[in-house]
Amino acid sequence: MADFYDHVKIYIKAGNGGNGCISFHREKYVAYGGPDGGDGGHGGNVVFVIDEGTNTLLDFRNRKKFVAKNGGDGMPSKFHGATAEDLIIPVPEGTVIRDAKTGKIIKDMSRCEPFIAAKGGRGGWGNRHFATPTRRAPRFAKNGLEGEAKELLLELKMLADVGFVGLPNVGKSTLLSMISAARPKIANYHFTTLAPMLGVVSVDDNAFVAADIPGLIEGASEGLGLGHDFLRHVDRCRLLVHVVDIAGSEGRDPIEDIEMINDELLKYSVELAERPQIIAANKCDILDPETADEAKARLEKYAAENGFEVIYISAASGENVKPLCRRVYEMLQELPPLTIYEAEEQEVIEEPQNPDDLTITKQGKDWIVEGEWLKWLMSGINFDDRESFMYFEKMIRDKGIIQKMREAGIADGDSVILYDLEFDFVD
Repeated sequence: MADFYDHVKIYIKAGNGGNGCISFHREKYVAYGGPDGGDGGHGGNVVFVIDEGTNTLLDFRNRKKFVAKNGGDGMPSKFHGATAEDLIIPVPEGTVIRDAKTGKIIKDMSRCEPFIAAKGGRGGWGNRHFATPTRRAPRFAKNGLEGEAKELLLELKMLADVGFVGLPNVGKSTLLSMISAARPKIANYHFTTLAPMLGVVSVDDNAFVAADIPGLIEGASEGLGLGHDFLRHVDRCRLLVHVVDIAGSEGRDPIEDIEMINDELLKYSVELAERPQIIAANKCDILDPETADEAKARLEKYAAENGFEVIYISAASGENVKPLCRRVYEMLQELPPLTIYEAEEQEVIEEPQNPDDLTITKQGKDWIVEGEWLKWLMSGINFDDRESFMYFEKMIRDKGIIQKMREAGIADGDSVILYDLEFDFVD
């Protein structure tokens, strides 16, 4: 367990845009060169990419904060600030990215292109953009916008066509080692497998991917044993191979085992419990000859009543293992493709466009005025410059903010606080 991570919470922050530059052209023999402040560069995006060489989120054990670089500030002579490089985060294929607050799916990193999870802020305009016939020397520029910041949940759901389920020590790992190049730990005790194992199974000139899921026990859907931690890795499986100990070598009844496991699957997910199943009756080579016919007839009767197919195998000796693989492949051809989760609707955060979105509250003798558009406007104002301040005053008057302050009850002489700006109201 210590070296397998399949879910983690992380924080990502895209880079801020660079600030626009306040500059004026200076050249010998050129009078009144005018503003030439360059724009700021865009901040770096945070981008997730598929890393086909990993099957665990172990790299996130000690690092859970990812911050992209900010864009460069604009420079004189209309030089644009540098656009920051994107921050690349590699994840195993099958990683589902969720919003940590809502739990909604943002992106399923399965068979897809790189995904921009957080967009960098746009660079601010230099002062050359604010020159007009009546304002020829603007002494203000726009600051860059902040990059997006998010808390995300990364959840690995392995991409496997087939899932081997069953109680501990029934032979799932042995079976996977016989039919693929996977080398899971095999031993004669419970919970030998501590993490899901993937293997590519060849059938003639074709192949499918099988997953050995750590043994389930009663109560797994409620968190008992190891199965609860890894049931998510069965979610995508199109077909389940239910491995049971037909010989009852540990004194268990195979039918009771099947019912118990299926009950746990049902508690975890109704959809998962309804997936097609093949019963792989393992350890048939050590069946008691005197009771073998009775045990098989009882299992086949139960399987027929529940719509399951039974194949008797010995994972240890390889008996009937190839026919099992061939039958699995045949059934996969008739089933829907592997599940790729669709993104769920997310709240889209855009550059503030509505000046009317204001909050005006009174705290003691002061009036507090806040709003996203107002905050965005103030980010590009140089309040030490008279012309810049006049531009700010004109904007809040033209956009109706002064009128809304009046309507809220603010009178001449009242103290008003707009973020870092405090003044006495005079209309």
